[in-house]
Amino acid sequence: MRIFLRIVGLFLLAVLVVGLWQRDTLSRLWAVNSLFAEDRIVQNFSNMDALFWTSKIDRGDCPVAELQTGPEMTLPEDTARWIDARAVTSLLVLSDGQIVHESYHLGTGPDDLRISWSVAKSFLSALTGILLEQGAIDSIDDPVTQYAPELGGSAYDGVTVRNVLQMSSGVAFDEDYLDFWSDINKMGRVLALGGSMDGFAAGQQDRTGPAGEDWRYVSIDTHVLGMVLRGATGRRVADLMGEYLIGPLGLEASPKFVTDSFGTAFVLGGLNLTTRDYARFGQMVLQDGQWQGQQVVPADWLTESTTASAPTAAGAEQYGYQWWMPRDAQEGEVYGRGVYGQYLYLDRAQGVVIVVTSADRAFREPGVHDGTIAMLRRIAQATAEGDSQ
Repeated sequence: MRIFLRIVGLFLLAVLVVGLWQRDTLSRLWAVNSLFAEDRIVQNFSNMDALFWTSKIDRGDCPVAELQTGPEMTLPEDTARWIDARAVTSLLVLSDGQIVHESYHLGTGPDDLRISWSVAKSFLSALTGILLEQGAIDSIDDPVTQYAPELGGSAYDGVTVRNVLQMSSGVAFDEDYLDFWSDINKMGRVLALGGSMDGFAAGQQDRTGPAGEDWRYVSIDTHVLGMVLRGATGRRVADLMGEYLIGPLGLEASPKFVTDSFGTAFVLGGLNLTTRDYARFGQMVLQDGQWQGQQVVPADWLTESTTASAPTAAGAEQYGYQWWMPRDAQEGEVYGRGVYGQYLYLDRAQGVVIVVTSADRAFREPGVHDGTIAMLRRIAQATAEGDSQ
């Protein structure tokens, strides 16, 4: 009996040791599975560094670029109802570079680093243009395997940098966030369990068709773009972004990137900034890459990347290089868009930048996205009309 009890005691001790060793992993897995829970989503979206591995992006020593405050605009009369229905956590409007509206909701505030989700893709697009001008990338028509040879033999063999910029790689990938077994959610579990994002990308084997023929939104294309940038420079994306994009902007706070356990940035949606800092980036883009007397992003790249060029279906939303345009886009209208209601909307013709962060669990319901674009257009129009009075 004494021997039996000793064996049981050793077994329980082993279980305890393994449990403590795996505690962080189990915590991250729980975070993935409860990230969008109704009672957690708002807090989670402001505290991603408490849930996942993250890497700080150095904001540099550039003084904070002040955003001047202009006359408070009058929002369209049903804006408050839209804010409530869409679980908006912050709304900021710039008109000619001045803040004309700024509000925070559901317990959030101006110092929160809010997760961008796929708005991060537009930041990576800007960084790609910088590195292309520097010559680190020879041409966006180069195959991705030229810079990320580990993708050889995968579904990305033969895919070009332009293809992944346009989401026309032809790689089969299920992007349904609401399906537990979808590829995008499998990727999330790889992230939480300490796996390699690069290995996950290199393991993709299935295709839907030839590269460049059809547009299909697959976020893993953006991860492959990140692999290209790292392979072209031998540097981490967080460091590249800090030096060439974030540093010159004079942000209020150092952004953070969610990463895998290897320190590889979750470039397809893991960028966290304050609302005002999203607005600074948007204003720089609106100004054709100019910011405080410096050309941060090449103007011709911003023109090219925010022009509809991807082979989207007729009558559908349009796509450039990691930027969206409405199906009936007006001149100069473009936006970055993330799941659960994140938007960086630019109306360049009217000089308006709008930042929206949200925790909208109904973001996929029919009419929600179109209704939000309609609201952002109305806000932009109201801003322009207020300026003209």
